[in-house]
Amino acid sequence: MRAKTPEERKLLETFDAIAETMALNIVRVRLQGSREPGGSRFLQIMAERKTDGEINVTQCARLSRAISAYIDEVDPIPGEFTLEVSSPGIDRPLTRLSDFETYEGLEARIELDRLAEGRKRFRGILAGIEDDHIAIDLEGEAETALMPFDWVIDAKLILNDELLKRGAEAKAARGEEDDEEDEDFDDAEFEDEDLDDDDQPANDDK
Repeated sequence: MRAKTPEERKLLETFDAIAETMALNIVRVRLQGSREPGGSRFLQIMAERKTDGEINVTQCARLSRAISAYIDEVDPIPGEFTLEVSSPGIDRPLTRLSDFETYEGLEARIELDRLAEGRKRFRGILAGIEDDHIAIDLEGEAETALMPFDWVIDAKLILNDELLKRGAEAKAARGEEDDEEDEDFDDAEFEDEDLDDDDQPANDDK
């Protein structure tokens, strides 16, 4: 689920290597069609620090510049596009099997690529993983349900009081940053086109 199409998977391989040099993980890559008729495509990259699953604006900017430099040199995407690098956000997508263990105890929505007990969409409390299966406690069900991770096409945490509380506790545990440029934001986001002229890559809209 970190990448859905062959084109996205190919890009992810390279972006993973770039992020690794910055001690970051790529959470998800999406290459979408234009938001406006006749407009450019939209390349969205979500990333996080390996250490704590957070990211700040400075790190988003650095990753964006590094990826832009690679794209300018190799030109792996035909046509024009806009690049955005952002944090996963507090109600983050769950794209790796390990995510379902990391966020155990929180509420999530899950969508499968096939019917399971007559439906594809589920909502419940994450209960960890068992081998290559996701465990989730569904409302009204006495037993914990197990779903093959390979069946999952979309999953995301649900923004509620429990999630906000856990986010606040995690931030407090890390402590406040003294340097403003290193401040973490739940929804940090960076687009190439927002760079100052002196920092602007050769192509913002590729």
